[in-house]
This record gives sequence, C-alpha cells and structure tokens, in this order.
Amino acid sequence: MEGSKTVDKNAAASPHGDASTVRDVAARAGVSASTVSRVLGGTYPVAKATRARVLKAMRELDYVVNAHARALGGSTNKTVAFVVDDVTGPFYAYIARGVEEQASAESRLCMLCTTHGDPQRVLAVVETMREQRADAVIVVGGAWDDKAYHDRMTHFAHALDRAGSRLVLIGRPPLGPGVPATVVDYDNEGGAFAMTTHLLSSGHRRVAYLGRVPGLSTSSQRISGFTRAHEMLGLELDPKLIVDGIFTRSFGYRGMRELLASGLEFSAVFAGTDMVAAGALQALREAGVRVPDDIALAGYDDIPTAIDVCPTLTTVHVPSEELGRTAVRLALHREEFPERQHQVLGTHVVIRESTRRPVR
Repeated sequence: MEGSKTVDKNAAASPHGDASTVRDVAARAGVSASTVSRVLGGTYPVAKATRARVLKAMRELDYVVNAHARALGGSTNKTVAFVVDDVTGPFYAYIARGVEEQASAESRLCMLCTTHGDPQRVLAVVETMREQRADAVIVVGGAWDDKAYHDRMTHFAHALDRAGSRLVLIGRPPLGPGVPATVVDYDNEGGAFAMTTHLLSSGHRRVAYLGRVPGLSTSSQRISGFTRAHEMLGLELDPKLIVDGIFTRSFGYRGMRELLASGLEFSAVFAGTDMVAAGALQALREAGVRVPDDIALAGYDDIPTAIDVCPTLTTVHVPSEELGRTAVRLALHREEFPERQHQVLGTHVVIRESTRRPVR
C-alpha cells in the first residue's frame, strides 16, 4: 500500500544532488511515482490527503514540473500566450495589459510572443504554444486575406481544442462555423462609419483616408465603413483620396506629405490609426497647414497619444483593455459561456479639437 512506505523526511532533494525527480517526490510523500504523475496531470482522482502530501513534498524538494512530461500527461501549463505583431504599439500594449490583468486574476502566467507582422511566424508561435499546452493562445490584430493562412489557423484551432487549450482571436473575424475558437472583436466598420459620417455631416465633402492596408481585415473593415458613409449620404467618393500605407507614425508623416504634394483637394483627413494621425499632424504643421482651421484630422483607436498631441485628436474609441480581459475570461470559462464565444464590443466617436471648427 502507498502509505506503508518509510522515507527519510530530511533526505536531500536528489541522491545525486541533481534536480529532484518524480521518484524523489514519490519517496518523500510516501506514494508511488504513478500517484505523483496523477496529481501533476490532474486527469485522475486522487484522495485529498494523498494529494496534499504530494504537493507538500514538491514544495520541500523545490520540484519543478517538466513541461514536456506534463504535456504527455494531458494537462495545461497554467499559461496564457499573447501573440502580437509589435508590443511597442500603444493599442496592442493596452490590450496586453487587459490580458495580463485577467490572466493574473485567473492564476495564470502571461507569455508575450511577438511576430513582427509575419503571418508565418504567427503560425509558428501558435504551434509552439500548442506543444507547450498553454491554456489559451490569444492572437491579436487583423488577419490577412490568404486561404492557406486561414486553413492553417483553422487546423490549429482544432488541434488546440483537442489538447484542452483554446485559440482566441482579438480584432479578427471568425474562422468559420464549427471552428472551436473564441472571438472577441469590436465594431470596427461601425466606428469608421460613425467617424466618416461625423466629418461629412460637419460639411466636409472631400475626405481623404490615410493608411489603407490591402488584404488586412482591420483595414478592409474601416474602408468599408468609410465607403458606406459616403453612400448613405449620397456623396461621391474619389478613390484617389484613399492612400495605401501601413499603421505607423512614419507612414502618416510620409503619406501626408505626398497627399499635400499631389494637388488633390480635400478638407479633412481620416487616418487609419492614431499613430498614422500623429505623423500626419507633424507633416501638416511643417507645411504650415492649420488643424482644424485649414484641414480637419481624425484618427482611430483612442490611444493616450490622442490627448497628448496639439490640437487634441478626434478619434474612434476602442475598449482595448476590455478586449484583453474579455478574451481571457471567455476562453478560460468557455464551458460556462458556450453561447458567448463570439463577442463584439462597441466603439464610439470621441470629438476633440482637431475637427471642431466648422467648415466655412
């Protein structure tokens, strides 16, 4: 019987002075190695008193669970992985804070993984986290319009589900019916529609859009809202006023300079993100163009920079921290909320100084 074994409670962590093993823990607790494995795996019932002895022995021996062995046992590693393009971006950073806060509240560690905008690296990171048995793998940011990429993400969603983990998408469209993934999105198109409607209703008739990223879902949704607002008000949209670029401050500066040099007429600029707007504002200031007196300027995301620039920036507010908290909460408690695995949070326009002067 397990309780009949006699052990030296003051024995060293390992007879060889190395890191303690399952057998060392078993000897210290007076149980079999298989019982220790059951406690570690959490997949078979173990008597409460026996479990307490094993955990006490682990503490005394400073036993560190081998991640590979635990994976073979079928349990997760109490970790939430956060996969993002670039953590230095303020929008992503605030989502990360929400993820970390909720993960901590759920007694999980948060692991940060960056992909630098490389779709193949996203796939590699998700695969690694599946092997490590993370409780949830949270992928943030727009998805690329690529069938092979979509199919691979779908494969990983099913693989993670079989492993007892969960794929979570923040700010990305669902992978399709029947795919086991948690989706926490925000009304991206609606926010762009509301902002464009605000600008057009203020009297602007030629509004430039700065920062379309072809093939990226986030950008496509914003362009859809931008276009729909023009259509609803019966206004013609000049396609030359839509400028392709990326979501960075440097592009905003460069793109705004090119737009000014083009000779195109416009009285307002809707930037794809607040960082793009910050770069555009610098270019306008250097060109002697007054905001909002000469040109109105708006952004998207409502990051802290929006109230630090001068004039303060009109923008679309995205509940970034709540996106992170909701993603972790729904993923870890998916059995309690099976009907809420696709959540869409609201957005709204925040009017500040950069668009307040009416058109004359």
